[in-house]
Amino acid sequence: MASEGLVFDVQRFCVHDGPGIRTVVFFKGCALNCVWCQNPEAQGNAPELAYYAERCARIPGCSACVGVCPEGALGLGVEGRVDWSKCTGCGACVDACPAQALTQVGAHVDADALLTTLLRDRPFFESSGGGVTFSGGEPVLHEAFLLELLPRLGEAGISRCIETAGAYPFARLEALLPHLERVLYDVKHVDGGRHLELCGRDNATILANLERLLERAPEHGVAVEVRTPVVPGLNDGANVEATAKRLLTMGVSALTLLPYNHLWEAKLPRLSRARAPLGIGPQTRAYYAGLLETFAEAGLRAHLIDEPEPEPEPEAVA
Repeated sequence: MASEGLVFDVQRFCVHDGPGIRTVVFFKGCALNCVWCQNPEAQGNAPELAYYAERCARIPGCSACVGVCPEGALGLGVEGRVDWSKCTGCGACVDACPAQALTQVGAHVDADALLTTLLRDRPFFESSGGGVTFSGGEPVLHEAFLLELLPRLGEAGISRCIETAGAYPFARLEALLPHLERVLYDVKHVDGGRHLELCGRDNATILANLERLLERAPEHGVAVEVRTPVVPGLNDGANVEATAKRLLTMGVSALTLLPYNHLWEAKLPRLSRARAPLGIGPQTRAYYAGLLETFAEAGLRAHLIDEPEPEPEPEAVA
């Protein structure tokens, strides 16, 4: 019997999650709780309900969902239609809603079914040098499921990549290395106290795991790409130079910067968890140019994810 993984989305034709055209599988569940999380619906480790008030408003007076909720968590009204303290995420209301205002975030999928879905995009992978990337949430928390799925993708000749934040015992990632071609490793902040404040736990394990990954990945022919999400006012400033210095001590010579995207804040009213929006808007190209210059001055090649990685400087000839 195939094992199951908790997946909340599968996105096709992605170009920023590894080489070529990729299909990205988003797992649910994460060991961190970042205040800027781009996928807040991925943080919980169980299926949950999302409520789109703007869709509900299309059918005034509709109460189709109210009677089917076994917990009495749904009611009529302009605001507060879902009592999140009562909702168990059972999903009974989802099929009853004619406006699709209530949706289930996350579903248990078996490896056979997911493999069939992923293989449909093989022509795009082959023509572009792409493949499948597993993201989240934290995909490494689903290593048993991945240990069933990854070898089968490899047998089909499909490139395999994971995006990870590194907050787990290293053995969980190490078990996956023989079945991967690439790891995208996020470093969110190098100061432990600030990382705890912003991400819910300190970064000691994350940085230690990165060092071990850099040591072990070459044995398996796995490429490691270190990435940092740029959150203006939270992990820029002095953290830029500190990040460069720390990564250089590990032997990292290049860093990919992920520009901040504020669109995740639109998801907050749909979910049960309370979180305040950061109110950080888009930044100018000059802002990012300044970051790149600071990294360069510190000796680390950095580039934005939507721009080509700069070539390393040629070694001086004696």
